[in-house]
Amino acid sequence: MNQLVLQLWWVAPVVALLVMYKFVLRVFCGMVIVPDDRIGLVVKKYTLSSNNRLPDGRIVAIHGEAGMQAKTLAPGLYWRMWPWQYAITMAPFTIIEQNKLGLVKAKDGAPLDIGRVLGKPVDCDKFQDAIAFLDNKGQKGPQAAFLTPGSYRINNFLFEVEMVPTTQIHENKVGVVTTRDGEPLGKGEIAGMPVTGHKNYQDPIAFINAGGMKGLQEDVILAGTYYLNPWFVTVEQVDMVYIPIGYVGVVNSFVGPEGTDTSGDSFKHGFIVKKHEKGVWDEPLDPGKHPINIHTHAVEIVPTTNIVLNWANSRTEAHELDKNLCTIKVRSHDGFTFNLDVSQIIHIPRNEAPKVIARFGNTLNLVSQVLEPTIANYFRNSTQKSDVIEFLANRIQRQDEAKQHISKVLADYNVIGVDTLIGDIVPPEALMKTLTDRKLAEQEKITYEIQCNAQLERQEFESAKAGADMQPEVVKSTRQVEINTQLAASKVAAAHGEAESKTINAKADAEVKTINARADAEVKTVNATADANTTRLNGAAEAGKIKAVGLAEAEVTKQKTDAMGSEQYAIVRVAETLAANHIKLVPEILVSGANGQGNGLLDALIGSEMLKKIQQETALTAADNKQNK
Repeated sequence: MNQLVLQLWWVAPVVALLVMYKFVLRVFCGMVIVPDDRIGLVVKKYTLSSNNRLPDGRIVAIHGEAGMQAKTLAPGLYWRMWPWQYAITMAPFTIIEQNKLGLVKAKDGAPLDIGRVLGKPVDCDKFQDAIAFLDNKGQKGPQAAFLTPGSYRINNFLFEVEMVPTTQIHENKVGVVTTRDGEPLGKGEIAGMPVTGHKNYQDPIAFINAGGMKGLQEDVILAGTYYLNPWFVTVEQVDMVYIPIGYVGVVNSFVGPEGTDTSGDSFKHGFIVKKHEKGVWDEPLDPGKHPINIHTHAVEIVPTTNIVLNWANSRTEAHELDKNLCTIKVRSHDGFTFNLDVSQIIHIPRNEAPKVIARFGNTLNLVSQVLEPTIANYFRNSTQKSDVIEFLANRIQRQDEAKQHISKVLADYNVIGVDTLIGDIVPPEALMKTLTDRKLAEQEKITYEIQCNAQLERQEFESAKAGADMQPEVVKSTRQVEINTQLAASKVAAAHGEAESKTINAKADAEVKTINARADAEVKTVNATADANTTRLNGAAEAGKIKAVGLAEAEVTKQKTDAMGSEQYAIVRVAETLAANHIKLVPEILVSGANGQGNGLLDALIGSEMLKKIQQETALTAADNKQNK
């Protein structure tokens, strides 16, 4: 057992060494390990040189002086950081969350410039290089630069970081900005003039370098998210200026360059200037929403539609411009006092609205300073020139006269008088009783006259009724006469019509027959001419033919005669003719003389008859042939 203990004596020191290695390395080697999510803040406890001391007013060392060191230890392994000389503090990273920004305050550095409340930005890797910050003369105190969302290795000995939310401008809002740093405002100015390049006040030094002034700013920022340093600016969210339909907004600017009056020499009630100049702008704002800085610009809403104003105790319009107006009390020429309700319609043209506001300040002042005294005095003066009855009787004329007078007055104030209307008129009670009694008497008289007329009309009615009772017979007789007259006229008209019809038909038939006769005559003339021509041509042709045949036959006959002799040829021709006409050569009854002797006279007679018959047959045959053709 003892021998085993002797063999294992070295194990305990090794285990102890392994357990305490960090302590051993820290003490004997000055080893320091900085985790990945930490930085090491170093404090140097002393220096070996008595001359290496921090300057007066400095709290962070940058050249190895004793004290809090500007240089931090990034994550990793370090040696010779002896614990008797250096104290190491592990600090977490500075994490700026989303929708936040980190405001940085430096505990050491150069003093701020006179009149400045923020330190100027210097090149220091977003405050992660404390040595560069101090070497580049970074200023102590609140810094103009800030940290956006992310992780940073910030030396907490030198910098203090405060997280604040980003600036959110909501819809239909504008941000009115007041800066805490910059040049002082000029004498008589209430807000800083607009400058460029500062990215909606998100770059304070760019704003200052561009000549931006501290205090209220004329420019506003619109809806959105902005990284604004609250040590540099404060933002007030206000509603946009809303101009309803039927209205315009006249702008009175308290800031801007001094402008030139554009209203002309005839307008003596204020300056009208161009847009963005100081004074009343000549161009009003049209209906809609406008991002106007309400602390540097005043917007007066002016109606451009017709405005109705009532001088009546019981009536007030929705615009309430007439809420202080009341019924006008007037006195007539005959000494009666009575009440008069009046309505006035006015119109302020769009382009004239700036002049109205420059003159009166607002529309209510126009009503109280011009319309109220003008209309009231006019009707008081008008009623004193006539008695009550005359005023009531000539109400329309009085109304037209009032319109013309008041329109002329309003034109001098750049307002159009559209119409003037006289409302309810309440005459005195005593006068009303007199008028009522007179009216009743007049009505009674009219009633009596009506009754008399009714009786007269009744008499006429009875007479007319009696005549009307006999009217059916009279009407019947009259109607019968008219019917008979109409029947006679109808018959006469029918007779006339029938006669005219026959005459027309006869004329038509005669004309038709004449036309037909003329047509037949023309046809016959044409046919006769054609037949004559045809006959002439046929006759000429037949004659030629006959002539040719005859010449031919004559030639043949001559030759036959020459050949046969005249007598023999004649006998042969007679025989041929008799055969052709079916005439017997030997008659059935032969007439001859005794002993066969012929009688010369008788033979001649018989031959003559035979020749006539042959000629007749020949003529008939020729006629048939012509007809067939």
